[in-house]
Amino acid sequence: MIAGVRVRRPDLLSEPAGAFARGMAGAEIDQVGRRGKNVVWFCSPDTVLVINLGMTGRLLFHPRGDPAPLPIHTGVTFDLAGGDAAVYSDVRRFGRLRRFSGRSWRRWSRTLGLEPLGRSFTARRLAAELARSRSPIRSWLLDQRRVAGIGNIYANEALFLAGIHPALPARAIPAAKVAPLHRAMRRVLRAAIAACGTTLRDYRDPAGLEGSFGPRLVIYGREGQPCVKCPGVVLRTVISNRSAFHCPHCQPPPQ
Repeated sequence: MIAGVRVRRPDLLSEPAGAFARGMAGAEIDQVGRRGKNVVWFCSPDTVLVINLGMTGRLLFHPRGDPAPLPIHTGVTFDLAGGDAAVYSDVRRFGRLRRFSGRSWRRWSRTLGLEPLGRSFTARRLAAELARSRSPIRSWLLDQRRVAGIGNIYANEALFLAGIHPALPARAIPAAKVAPLHRAMRRVLRAAIAACGTTLRDYRDPAGLEGSFGPRLVIYGREGQPCVKCPGVVLRTVISNRSAFHCPHCQPPPQ
């Protein structure tokens, strides 16, 4: 049970700090889940807390009696019954904590796209969704209204594995490339989950440990380095203000 809430950074909340603290105090955490790129606490009575980590957010467990101080950038502390604490820390404060009722949570959840590891996310469904958009495919993959749960690192990795240039319009992807893209998205996400994520700088799991997928990245962040598949050199471009990495031979540019 959440015994109390201490808010240091009200700008991380979607409501006034006092209302948030009162609304969460006394809540029982029944289940911890995920929707897209959001951590979700399902609580009783009738409370759902959605935590988006943004660029540098960390959700850490601080056990009772731990002599270590809380992280310097702690924004919200959830004091748990028994003396433990769950701590949200965020250097750049791009994250957000939002409290919903069960009904409003379901309504909000419907604004997000399909889960890429879900059963309903089939290659056929992906083809139909791609056909509706002129957006560059890398931008399309990052749009949480289209597919919920893919960030820039994994979008770049999946596009490389599928042999698709990140600037290619979604609707222009050849039919023969849709199934490889579908497989690549799921393959990359499953491998990254098994490795507990990718730590390039800020990411930590709730125990404070780094993810180990970083050394296995084949395209992201490798500008100027040899391609792992061919003699080409990895290039970096900017699409929608975000870095995109590609091999000009393995991922031919749009004509």
